[in-house]
Amino acid sequence: MRPPGADYEIVVVGDKRSPLRDFYHQLLQRPWRVTIATITAVFLVANALFALAFMATDGVAHAERGSFSDAFFFSVQTMGTIGYGAMFPQSPVANLLVVAESITSLLLTALSTGLVFAKFSRSTARIVFSREVVIAPMNGVPTLMIRMGNQRGNQIVDVQIRVVITRTERTPEMGNFYRMHDLRLMRERALSLSRSWMVLHQLTPDSPLHGQTPHSCAAADMELTIMLVGMDDITMQPVHASQRYFARQILWGARYDDILHERPDGNLVLDLNKFHDTVPSVPTADFPYPPDGPRPP
Repeated sequence: MRPPGADYEIVVVGDKRSPLRDFYHQLLQRPWRVTIATITAVFLVANALFALAFMATDGVAHAERGSFSDAFFFSVQTMGTIGYGAMFPQSPVANLLVVAESITSLLLTALSTGLVFAKFSRSTARIVFSREVVIAPMNGVPTLMIRMGNQRGNQIVDVQIRVVITRTERTPEMGNFYRMHDLRLMRERALSLSRSWMVLHQLTPDSPLHGQTPHSCAAADMELTIMLVGMDDITMQPVHASQRYFARQILWGARYDDILHERPDGNLVLDLNKFHDTVPSVPTADFPYPPDGPRPP
């Protein structure tokens, strides 16, 4: 039995795999080192296969008979259209292999060039989300807060933010049902996102979180997902980022530490070293600490 609020893995059964069709998209998502390693491996394997074919035909002039290294280097020269002239095909079968390898080289070069260009032109966001969500009074109203920021020096413009909670509910017809609820934010759009932004949701009576406690959220396997969509102001391409929080990552009766302060000379300092830091909030009559929630030290 999985403890409430613990991480889990979804095991998909009956999915129809299409590895070759999805291979291109997988490489776009993988890090650069994986893409470069894959291109290099395909290049070496293709040349090794053609080298074996050249060895079998024995049709390469000035190549040592049965030498895989000579056949491999001749294949690399052919695929790379280098042509030093030290080795060359001298039989009809070898010339046919050169034609086949030249066509293969054109296809591999086109695919590799397209993949590398797509990865370079694909704009990705570097959005940082706070490690934990906090719930504390703000202007006398219990408010859920999520801190996020842009780790790059540029800005993301026309930002749209959505927050959804997913929890287990019981219905008479279906039994346990995993239901999604949209959280109404105090501000769902931002003109631009730079280093820091606070997402706010008030726990008013019409909020799905109204009356909830840490224990009830954990018992319902509640998850909170935040999605950000905007436009990169440099590449002018859409970017997006998301983050998921479990019930155990919601701190009741806490707020984020202040990261902005003014120096004596009047300049402002944004201390990103405290981006994830939280401090206990002061309980109020409208928002006492939940009976099963944390207590300030």
